[in-house]
Amino acid sequence: MKSWRASIDGHRLAVVADTHSAPHPATHELLAAHKPDAILHAGDIGDLAVLEGLRAIAPLYAIRGNIDTRAADLPDELVIDVAERLRILLVHIGVAGPRLRGDAAKRAREAGAGLVVCGHSHVPFVGRDRGIAIFNPGSAGPRRFHLPIVFGTIDVTPTAVRFGHVDCESGRPWTPP
Repeated sequence: MKSWRASIDGHRLAVVADTHSAPHPATHELLAAHKPDAILHAGDIGDLAVLEGLRAIAPLYAIRGNIDTRAADLPDELVIDVAERLRILLVHIGVAGPRLRGDAAKRAREAGAGLVVCGHSHVPFVGRDRGIAIFNPGSAGPRRFHLPIVFGTIDVTPTAVRFGHVDCESGRPWTPP
């Protein structure tokens, strides 16, 4: 398993996952409007050309997902320090339902990460398990079942970490029904 480390000085992140070669047509415009200091891609990129479009918006940190057989240069996980305030473990598969998987929790603890960001399920999610925060941005790619097409936002302030989701179809904040 390839694991890398990175550091981001900014405080505003956009998070995408499960683009499967076909991000929603409004995704790039909505991401640019968010003005992120960096973009995280939590895997299942598909066609690696997707990454070039994201890099044109902001610095990009991406990992491989289970479909990314052509992404040998990308790590399987990434530990990211954000604004000297938050350490993130970025993995593709991190949850089983609303619970943090045991292997993801173990790797997060070993890395000293207070947040696991993951994709894979296409389900937008914010939660906490085993003392570790969990964030899944949902999928910005083709619709799966009746799930929304969304991406995530993380804002790190001196006093809080705020999570959100943006609906790619409407451009508005997304909340569960």
